[in-house]
Amino acid sequence: MLTRALPGLLIFLVVTLFGIYAADLLGMFIVKLGLLPEGSASPVSGIFVAILLGIIIWNIIGLSTIFLEGVQFSVKYALRAGIILLGLRLSLTEALKLGAWGLPLIIACISCGLVVTLYFTKKLNQSNRLGTLIACGTGICGVTAIMAVSPVVKARDNEISYAVANITIFGLVGMLFYPYLANLFFANNPIKAGLFLGTAIHDTAQVTGAALIFSQMYDMEKAVDVATVTKLTRNLFIIAVIQLVSYFFFKSEGKKEEGNEYELPKWYKLIPLFVIGFLVLSFIRTIGDVTVTNTGAAFGFLDPSTWTEFYNSWSSFGSKYMLGLAMAGVGSSTNFKVFKGLGIKPFYIGLIAALSVGSVSLLFVSLFGHLIVV
Repeated sequence: MLTRALPGLLIFLVVTLFGIYAADLLGMFIVKLGLLPEGSASPVSGIFVAILLGIIIWNIIGLSTIFLEGVQFSVKYALRAGIILLGLRLSLTEALKLGAWGLPLIIACISCGLVVTLYFTKKLNQSNRLGTLIACGTGICGVTAIMAVSPVVKARDNEISYAVANITIFGLVGMLFYPYLANLFFANNPIKAGLFLGTAIHDTAQVTGAALIFSQMYDMEKAVDVATVTKLTRNLFIIAVIQLVSYFFFKSEGKKEEGNEYELPKWYKLIPLFVIGFLVLSFIRTIGDVTVTNTGAAFGFLDPSTWTEFYNSWSSFGSKYMLGLAMAGVGSSTNFKVFKGLGIKPFYIGLIAALSVGSVSLLFVSLFGHLIVV
């Protein structure tokens, strides 16, 4: 299969690399406009650009049948490999730094994102698959959550593309606007500001960008640390949420799939192998960090700089190249007419969800933020 998929994979690799390059250029342009501080990472996802390029290739240029095997391979295998490697980005010890009060705030915001989005998805009579993708992207960790959940709920390519675009747009708006809102409500309190930015904005890069804006404008570097820890802790919930949304999705939609009766799978069958792989690598990252702290060497033989370079390079490879490859494949199998046919209602759902999560975060941080010490 790999041999037959090779032509398509090479094309998508080029698309992925160009998407990453284009996203970096857009980030530099935003910095030059003064919307982000110097040295900030691009708030535009290379994955999002790869999806757009894939859609253009399929709908404008056209894709020969010789590349179709590559589409299937990248969407199925590259996607799962990328998600597994993301586990190296998350150390479980980071969650402990927030203390007992930080986790309820994170859980409240995640719950809000899930409940509000799925409620309005049903009220507006939209696809449960699309609503689930937008819910997880809004509540947990943006594009990463969408890609992690999509194979579990068997999302269609156009639904994945729409959800990613939705999350990217509202995440960017939040990144540019929320630092000023944080200062309005939490002036001179970097912990509260960091908690708000880390729970109200969708994607990790966008959270970091917003925290840097706040830090450099109001001279509060502590906000960057708090926002980052909060966001990474929030990302960890992807493991539990995948199981939760899988259960409810199969319970509501799986009983009747294409007109046929369908029995709800056993709970252990709702745990995809890539989630287990993600969790295993997250434990490896945690053990490495703990041994660095306690002995000065990861696992007793890797010096801290080597260990940091190891997990950064592999997690970056997963997030940039594997997931980029997968999303280029998703875009290249998305019919623009069908994508357009999803209409404006899912956009409204994403807007309502984003505003709801931001409001809950603002409320909870205002009421309980003083109890959290980082």
